[in-house]
Amino acid sequence: MDNIKTCSKVNTFKISDLVMGIILFGSLWGLSEAVIGDLIRTTGIPFRAGILTGIGIGILGAALGLYRMPAVLPLIALTTALSKQLVVPILGFSLLCKANSCAALLLLGFSVTGMTFLTGSHLKRSTFLRAATALSAVLIAAFAFYFIGMRLAPCAYLLSFAGAGGLQSFMFREGLVWALFAALLFPAGYRLGERMRDDIVSLRVQKPAWFYATSGVLIAGSWLALVLSIATGM
Repeated sequence: MDNIKTCSKVNTFKISDLVMGIILFGSLWGLSEAVIGDLIRTTGIPFRAGILTGIGIGILGAALGLYRMPAVLPLIALTTALSKQLVVPILGFSLLCKANSCAALLLLGFSVTGMTFLTGSHLKRSTFLRAATALSAVLIAAFAFYFIGMRLAPCAYLLSFAGAGGLQSFMFREGLVWALFAALLFPAGYRLGERMRDDIVSLRVQKPAWFYATSGVLIAGSWLALVLSIATGM
């Protein structure tokens, strides 16, 4: 009973908790982009970009359900974008090599943040609203990415959407697919974050050494896996 009372008094996370959480969620998103992305490419599974977007938005949903602070989401996206740039020191690539990928990640982070601020506390009570929030946010991000990506570091595939009707085609073939996967996985991630919240807060209060050690190991493991994935081309 005393433990329950103690945990109930903890209704916010410390700055150190948030920093570690941002790095951890961002690292996991980056790891999914590298490992799962390569796996999908190797196996030829369709909708690679949609699946990866859905996983990333699901991770943002888990962070939102856990911390209940939309402001952490763009910082998680920034951490993921930085993980993308590991190709620069490891493989000697140019910063522009992953510029479009980083831009897409940041657009997703900010658009989901903006939509969650708009929906406010209603998001906690409606799975449908969570799905609609993710769908709308990703469509907005995809729309913005079309114009930014065309000017930042366009690849051959993106350039295939240049010209008359290119935006409509891109939004139908890419933006809509990204949004549908996000609408499926954001509510699931949010629910998972909610379920983890009490246990994580309890662990931090009762066994802080275990809490920080576990977080540190997960972060270090994620970045090590990222480095190995990039270095070995997995």
